[in-house]
Amino acid sequence: QVQVIESGGGLVQSGGSLRLSCTASGSTQSYAMGWFRQAPGKEREFVAAINWSGHSTYYGDSAKGRFTISRDGTKNTMYLQMNSLQPEDTARYSCVARGQSTTDFIQSVGGSWGQGIQVTVSS
Repeated sequence: QVQVIESGGGLVQSGGSLRLSCTASGSTQSYAMGWFRQAPGKEREFVAAINWSGHSTYYGDSAKGRFTISRDGTKNTMYLQMNSLQPEDTARYSCVARGQSTTDFIQSVGGSWGQGIQVTVSS
């Protein structure tokens, strides 16, 4: 079982940028990885996913054009570069490892979840 730990969250002003990292224990090369987020009082929302090789990505509507997901297999780390952040992006962001393709990731449930990290965007 892969264990994942998020880092890089924090407070940023509207229009600013943050980069989240997700580091996995053991080899992540066999897993698709991605991000979900959840704001208080709202349902969990899919943000982005990347397949096991890093050659295929998929984004939720809120992330398209602003966020970029990537991974570095040599470091067992996945990244989420978030630009043009808005107050509505404020949420707890969780890293997940599951499946191999982005389709697997979207259609699967469960997997290895991190504890989440807070991102707060001030207006």
